[in-house]
Amino acid sequence: MNRSRPEARAYWLGRVPYRGAWELQRALVEAVREGRQGDTLLLLEHPHVFTIGRSGSGDHLLWDEAECRRRQVEVIWSDRGGDATYHGPGQLVGYPILDIRRLGQDVLSYLRALEASLIAYLAGLGIESEPGGPGLTGVWSGGEKVAAIGVKMNHSVVSHGFALNLATDLAYFDGIVPCGLVGKRATSVEKLGAGRIATAAAARAYAECFATAFALDITWGKASELAGLKGPDPVPTLSVVGR
Repeated sequence: MNRSRPEARAYWLGRVPYRGAWELQRALVEAVREGRQGDTLLLLEHPHVFTIGRSGSGDHLLWDEAECRRRQVEVIWSDRGGDATYHGPGQLVGYPILDIRRLGQDVLSYLRALEASLIAYLAGLGIESEPGGPGLTGVWSGGEKVAAIGVKMNHSVVSHGFALNLATDLAYFDGIVPCGLVGKRATSVEKLGAGRIATAAAARAYAECFATAFALDITWGKASELAGLKGPDPVPTLSVVGR
């Protein structure tokens, strides 16, 4: 470990409901801002959920309430940037809680580094990918979106992050207009030919790409370390389910 580099602590949380992870992020943002917690990377997956960001429209939710209920998909309006997206099993979700000012970055350079970390991870699997062109966020491969990105800034601390489709059931994307982009399709690592990768294994490998992209050293912590955080809302007990 290079002691001259900043450090971030990574946590694998398993499968966590969206609202619980959102409340945890809010508590971590306050803790990072106040110096009670260092820079943090949460890695997890969610049960089926559609989230709609600040620039989203209810028109981009294509399934009605009955269909969402039948497919066990929760619908949540989120405070992140971006439009409609889907989270679910077989998808690696990353929520970096970082003070980017301490890292010498602004929000644009942060987004570029986050894209670069995902592109590097995919390259390690033999998948070529690239950032979206003008007006297209996230990471794309063969004209289809393999990773979505949506973030929030609180002063200089970022939250929310990315969702990388590993072995995701892509049929769930039919229930929304993904990211508000009509005619654009989602893809996955499995569909791109790299096989089925367990989310927990992907989290471990991705964290190294994240460390490289942000010139950080990563240490790993246990989810139980986060139980005592206090923020604007109570932090729920995390139910950790490995994959």
